[in-house]
Amino acid sequence: MDYMDYKNKIISFYKNHRRMPSYSEIMKLFNLKSKNSAFRLVKKLIREEFLSQDATGRLIPDKFYGSTRILGQVQAGFPSPAEEELVDTISLDEYLIDNRDATFMLKVSGDSMVGAGIIEGDMVLADRSVTPRPGDIVIAEVDSEWTMKYLRKTGQKMWLEAANKKYKPIYPQEELKIAAVVKAVIRKY
Repeated sequence: MDYMDYKNKIISFYKNHRRMPSYSEIMKLFNLKSKNSAFRLVKKLIREEFLSQDATGRLIPDKFYGSTRILGQVQAGFPSPAEEELVDTISLDEYLIDNRDATFMLKVSGDSMVGAGIIEGDMVLADRSVTPRPGDIVIAEVDSEWTMKYLRKTGQKMWLEAANKKYKPIYPQEELKIAAVVKAVIRKY
């Protein structure tokens, strides 16, 4: 079996299970006789940057899910002549995620952030490792309830503000904990 076959089987496993295989599952997947054989295969795939590992040693997809071609720019103002030229390739993870271990996605419900261009059904990508600053859109726990709002500061007091005028500012009665900073909004049409 060549390495492309190994890669295709791992991609198929990932698509079917929504997770990477364990070393035991890699042994079964490729009829390997020992975990050492699975370990050597994984190390080769990591050297080729097909796979990588998180801080706990679990396998995570690296660039195997494929890259998307960047063909240039498109004018969002007045039309201009289009020229298709391959500029580069990039994976969405590479473009959107700075710290994979601290990043997660949430599905948006409600309309409190429509003024920020975030609507119900969107997915937001949030990063726990980013230090929140006033003006950031954050995922926060305020008085034991979770929400996504703009972080604001008046003097030493932090509070939350919606991007929809029908919602009032939220001033914590007891506690405000910022869990993550929103880094991207993902919408399918």
